Amino acid sequence: MTALSQFDRLEAPGLWRDTEDTQRRDVIISFGDASLVISDQNETALTHWSLAAVTRLNPGARPALFSPDPDSEETLEIDDEVMIGAINKVSAAIERARPHPGRLRVWLLGGAALAVTALAVLWLPNAVRRHTASVVPATMQSDIGGRLLGHITRISGAPCRAPEGRQALSVLGSRVLKRADAVVVVPAGVAQAVHLPGGAVVLNRAIIEDYDDADVAAGFILAEDARAAQKDPMLDLLDHASFWTSLKLLTTGKLSDDALQAYGEALLTRAPTPVNDEALLARFTQAKVPSTPYAYALDVSGETVLGLIEADPMRGQSRPPVLSDSNWVRLQGLCGE
Repeated sequence: MTALSQFDRLEAPGLWRDTEDTQRRDVIISFGDASLVISDQNETALTHWSLAAVTRLNPGARPALFSPDPDSEETLEIDDEVMIGAINKVSAAIERARPHPGRLRVWLLGGAALAVTALAVLWLPNAVRRHTASVVPATMQSDIGGRLLGHITRISGAPCRAPEGRQALSVLGSRVLKRADAVVVVPAGVAQAVHLPGGAVVLNRAIIEDYDDADVAAGFILAEDARAAQKDPMLDLLDHASFWTSLKLLTTGKLSDDALQAYGEALLTRAPTPVNDEALLARFTQAKVPSTPYAYALDVSGETVLGLIEADPMRGQSRPPVLSDSNWVRLQGLCGE
């Protein structure tokens, strides 16, 4: 043992007694093989104490009082600072080298607790959000979408509702998404288009008024429908809200107006999520809508949307118009005074 070999020639005087009833004797203390040797003045060994078991009975006091174990009546008084330090050092070295099964248990329990905590912090909130989004019924999602639209229109203005234009808008929704109530047009606030829980798509009036036909509007509607398929709008809302919002919705079926207002504001200011061209073109193909007009509405140069232009599924094919000329004229008057 390295610590012991440093003191193999160290000796010091002390006072020793083997029981409480005997008188203390002057002794010489030295180190043996992992033991403390106590000898009389003739250098005859009186006893050996195992250094691994030596116990300090009066920490910090002088003279230092040691015992071979806490329950023994045998004691040894030492006043020599060097010897006291040597005993402390060797005892500490032996203690470090000794196996500590209890310490391993503590580490294992601590690691398990840390793993459980990490699981609760990192996995549980996302799991609750995903589960909550998956169990919200369609009717409730539509209701949440309607409430969210109410918060959006405080910023964007009320939805455009000219009677003849509303009829044409219903035709557009039925034509593109097979739902007459699928599309809402607002005068401002929305940069181009957003989608809501329940399946509604909200368009800026410019998407209707700034182009020559309904193909561009149909393209923006299909793109939002693709984004909704890419990530559940209900989950997107809950990801933006707090964990407790998800838990409350799961347990009570209630969603606060504050959560909806905050999400609505974020929805109007964030950049649209990119959509895979292949997934988007599949929707254009199914709806029989050309993708080129939508592509040029995104980028007039066409450089960043070449995939949508070159793979236009309706190129060179006959197709029914998205809207008749008369319905298109009516739709362009949707936001009229």
